[in-house]
Amino acid sequence: MHNEGIIHKISISSQKGQKKGNVPSAKIKEGRGIEGDAHSESDRPLSLLPMESFGKLRHPKLQINPGDFAENITTVGLDFSQIAVGTRLMLGGSVEIEITQIGKKCHNGCIIRELAGDCIMPREGVFAKVICGGDLKEGDPIRVVSQVRADAQ
Repeated sequence: MHNEGIIHKISISSQKGQKKGNVPSAKIKEGRGIEGDAHSESDRPLSLLPMESFGKLRHPKLQINPGDFAENITTVGLDFSQIAVGTRLMLGGSVEIEITQIGKKCHNGCIIRELAGDCIMPREGVFAKVICGGDLKEGDPIRVVSQVRADAQ
């Protein structure tokens, strides 16, 4: 398992239910999520998706970019397959998060599912709460600091 990677993209949106736009850096609020993001005060304030998952969806009419699944953080290198609820990750030098949910139900009208016949966020996206906030930027490291085994749940 790869216990570390990098923050590839950070994405936010001012309204729920829309693609997120990429920003080079963001302020992560303790107990919330990304400042300026519509989901920052919800029960799933922060969402992450590995960039490696994007390659699993191929369709000639579909170009998928970071933020298109409404994920806040797109990573490269971190193996999400062994991450379980309760796992803690360190992002950058000061942001600590705890995984609270693996996957989600795909909403009705998901354009990606309609075009490609599949959507990766319900299986491969993770949601987290912010334990310790701070500043985050593209290229920052992400690493597992406290592991809960996926098969222990």
